[in-house]
Amino acid sequence: METKAVLKYAMVAPRKARRVADLIRGKKAGDALISLRFMPYRAAKIIGKVLRSAMANAEHKKAINPEDMNIKAYVDQGPSMKRVEPRAMGRANVIRKRMSHITVVLTDEVKS
Repeated sequence: METKAVLKYAMVAPRKARRVADLIRGKKAGDALISLRFMPYRAAKIIGKVLRSAMANAEHKKAINPEDMNIKAYVDQGPSMKRVEPRAMGRANVIRKRMSHITVVLTDEVKS
């Protein structure tokens, strides 16, 4: 049985969110929540919220025990907000503020 939770347009760069998602992929949900709490990355707090939401969805679907389910997490790139920063001699730089779409899937299948 699979349950999932999706967060779209998260204001964190996909590269930084993937760093955290790679660390929890394949772990049990309960263990991942504990490790996310002590990670120094900003994306860890965001992914922790999505993971808790997926666990609540699993509980609502009457899954066995959401804390014992394995995690499949992936991060896709969302749209970028473009901002202009003035530079010397009348020039300008474009700053891209990247967004992410974060998906956390909980499954009770054992990893082979």
